[in-house]
Amino acid sequence: MLQYYCPSLTSYKRLITKEVKVGALVLGNNHPIRIQTMTTTNTMDTDATVAQAIRCIEAGAELVRITAPSKNEAENLLLIKNTIRAKGYNTPLVADIHFTPNAAEIAARIVEKVRVNPGNYIDKKKFDILEYTDAEYTAEINRIRERFTPLVNICKEYGTAMRIGTNHGSLSDRIMSRYGDTPIGMVESALEFLRIARDENYHQIILSMKSSNPLVMVEAYRLLVQKMDEEFGECYPLHLGVTEAGDGEDGRIKSAIGIGSLLEDGIGDTIRVSLTEDPEFEIPVCKDIIKRYANRHSESGNETEKIVLSYDPFNYKRKETNTIDNIGGHHVPVVIAHYGKLKEITTTDLDAIGYHYDETTDKWNISDTAADYVYTVDKTIDFPLPGTLKVLCDYTVWRKVKDKTKYFPVLSAREYMSIIGTIDETFFVYVDANRPHDEQQLFINKCKEGSNAILCVESSSEHPMQNIRWFLNELALQGIFFPIILISRSNKPTVDEQLIDIATNTGSLLIDGFGDGICLINTELHNSKRSGRTYLPVKNEQQFLNNTAFSILQATRTRISKTEYISCPSCGRTLFDLQEVTAKIRAATHHLKGVKIAIMGCIVNGPGEMADADFGYVGSGPGKITLYRGKEIIKRNVPGETAVEELIQLLKDNNVWIDTIKTA
Repeated sequence: MLQYYCPSLTSYKRLITKEVKVGALVLGNNHPIRIQTMTTTNTMDTDATVAQAIRCIEAGAELVRITAPSKNEAENLLLIKNTIRAKGYNTPLVADIHFTPNAAEIAARIVEKVRVNPGNYIDKKKFDILEYTDAEYTAEINRIRERFTPLVNICKEYGTAMRIGTNHGSLSDRIMSRYGDTPIGMVESALEFLRIARDENYHQIILSMKSSNPLVMVEAYRLLVQKMDEEFGECYPLHLGVTEAGDGEDGRIKSAIGIGSLLEDGIGDTIRVSLTEDPEFEIPVCKDIIKRYANRHSESGNETEKIVLSYDPFNYKRKETNTIDNIGGHHVPVVIAHYGKLKEITTTDLDAIGYHYDETTDKWNISDTAADYVYTVDKTIDFPLPGTLKVLCDYTVWRKVKDKTKYFPVLSAREYMSIIGTIDETFFVYVDANRPHDEQQLFINKCKEGSNAILCVESSSEHPMQNIRWFLNELALQGIFFPIILISRSNKPTVDEQLIDIATNTGSLLIDGFGDGICLINTELHNSKRSGRTYLPVKNEQQFLNNTAFSILQATRTRISKTEYISCPSCGRTLFDLQEVTAKIRAATHHLKGVKIAIMGCIVNGPGEMADADFGYVGSGPGKITLYRGKEIIKRNVPGETAVEELIQLLKDNNVWIDTIKTA
């Protein structure tokens, strides 16, 4: 039996899955984590599709997916495949199918793998509220069996692999009627198809549970593993991805949190990072994600004794903690900026963390992404501080500070244990989760004596996430509810790698409900460019870390500080220039804090994924856009030339528009 949903919650162990062959490539059964992407060209444009596929292959893609929305595109896959093979590339190709079983049956005879979406392969989504009796529901399952079985038999005959890929945004009305818009609905949608395939003795199957919300995605994959283990006693390989992740820093962070949280627990056999960028730019991000696991040795076997959890890993709920000052309880997680590298701190140094001093007015302008605390380590600040900013410093420095309303001490675990009960003010305690069990238990016992501390927790372990999770779980089980600041320290050499490293280590814990604040620390970054890599623009390290901290909190839905864009990565179905339009919408709306805007190239996942968005901009035909408010269509067939302006007017009509960025 698994540990709830994975082989181990305390160490790195790969989930052993069935071995599946995709052409000559093998997935699952502890083989390396495979990288894949998807073309964005029109599938009927053979030359463009071949050229882009080759660019992706040369960048490192081990599978390349191509959309086949109709029989014509499915048939053209033969020409595309033959042309790619003639140029000396044998990378397996995957046909992406939505709505058209006939296209899937054609493609399955040509390419090495087909992807079907159980939400729209046979079932339909019209956002109808339907009620099914058990007999009616069973009849629908039988109808699916009748229509899906021919594809299964073709795949068996031709040795073609299949991905049963559930999308949160395209669950059928039938599934929605029984399970709602939930992770368990996503799981059951896939299992219905998997059961049919198993009945036909067909097992060359990979599964996926994609969502634009990392919390939903992680819960769905965990449930899927649990259900497969319970029902079949075995698990099929898993394709990981956050769909409609967006672009730039936000897209990378959201993907790292969703994919990385599962990889940390040994779940995942192949990944795709869905960025609103050219597909070859997804590959370096995939490489950075899986690089973290290249030298990890998966221990054999499962835990002999099941770990007791203080939380439900299948239903997100933020951990209850005490409220101390503005940390813990109902407060949003705080952001702490680490300024230990500076010899002295000036007003201009605070620009990077959201505080701009105006000498003319002698006032501070405070952004929505302004840090709550600054940790100065061994120094004080010799100018009047912004009203919302507070200072942490080492205990020995704090003792000499006169203004105890602005400064708070940081104690080591040793200092805390020796002076417990002697400090009346708010204080912080630094603790390394990577300590021998008896030392940790001694510390926990001291915490039980009742001093209200805020714990700043990191781990010197080579793999810190599991170590910190174990420690925080122990605290909760033993009745310690001190607020927790998650410290993540990265020594990776590039911006990209640090972004992935920090987002995975911190976001994984936030997804499990742990954390009342975060503090990010890094080594010096070098922005030297190498061929084949992209780098994010960084003015300085503090700005990079501050932006990353708020983006992590936004991606985990624990603190909303800016506009959120649910933007699909484009494909051959896309009906407009997605990158150009996304940039235009972002430029016009980036100041609308808390508003979620979906930008979708076509209707496949558009309306469904927009169930998690406030407003939507969806391609509905050549040069035509449909605008949504939630799931409700507001305007159809808006000309693309005026659609962004119409979206802005829709925002104004719904009283969410502001003309300027507000500062305090």
